[in-house]
Amino acid sequence: MAEPGIQLKTRGELQAMRAAGRLLAEAIAAGRTAIAPGASTLDINDAVAAVIADGGATSNFLHYGARGADPGFPATICASVNDEVVHGIPSAARILRDGDLLSIDAGCILDGWHADSAISVHVGAAPSMEEVDLIAACDLAMWAGIAAARANGRLGDVSFAIEGSVNLSGSNDGRRYGSVAGYGGHGIGTAMHMAPFVPNQGKRGKGPRLAPGTALAIEPMITLGRPATRELPDGWTVVTRDGARAAHSEHSIAISEDGVSVLTAADAGAAGLAPFGVTPISLD
Repeated sequence: MAEPGIQLKTRGELQAMRAAGRLLAEAIAAGRTAIAPGASTLDINDAVAAVIADGGATSNFLHYGARGADPGFPATICASVNDEVVHGIPSAARILRDGDLLSIDAGCILDGWHADSAISVHVGAAPSMEEVDLIAACDLAMWAGIAAARANGRLGDVSFAIEGSVNLSGSNDGRRYGSVAGYGGHGIGTAMHMAPFVPNQGKRGKGPRLAPGTALAIEPMITLGRPATRELPDGWTVVTRDGARAAHSEHSIAISEDGVSVLTAADAGAAGLAPFGVTPISLD
């Protein structure tokens, strides 16, 4: 039985979400290919937008939050550079340089179903080891959260796994990562942001029950410093208060009776879940 406010999908509807997720995976891959020193963040935006449009989908980021004369978010992707955690606005004037850390967050709508995903990558020259570790720790925390998601489990199991993974990576790497609170994952389906909110910190066995047919976006955000953030005057871009660099990883997933499928991963999550002993189901 669904928890109040959480949208449940049929198998066919989850398969439709998988089609949107596969297209988004292709779009983000195109964005990754376009990343290079000298490229602008608008160039990356345009590469992602072209694949979404060619696939017959529309962006769910472009004009998000529009009200009256306010056009909402002005681009297809969020392009967050260095100390920008999320919601950075692409610009022709923002030129990527060797050693930058770029997070791409994007989504699309295909046949009425939404997908949402994010990656963090280095630009150009070999980065510092601490930033290699930062991105790896963020990715691992996302996969730990996905591996903890199961039919009739609790949302707190996912949040607990993410938090524990960040702490363990910090211990293994010899540094303390900042795990950003206040921003996190969410339900997804016929809208991009739906119930429930998915915190990146939590207690095992707590929170709403994850009934079969639930779809979630799992998205940890961690920093090389303190977790405190602030919003810039543009009303969108969120940066670390201490200027530390940040990473952001995200996949949309489907939970069914027979397992989990990563909707926005080309391989449905097989590689990322393998270290956790989890084999994703196929919705293709």
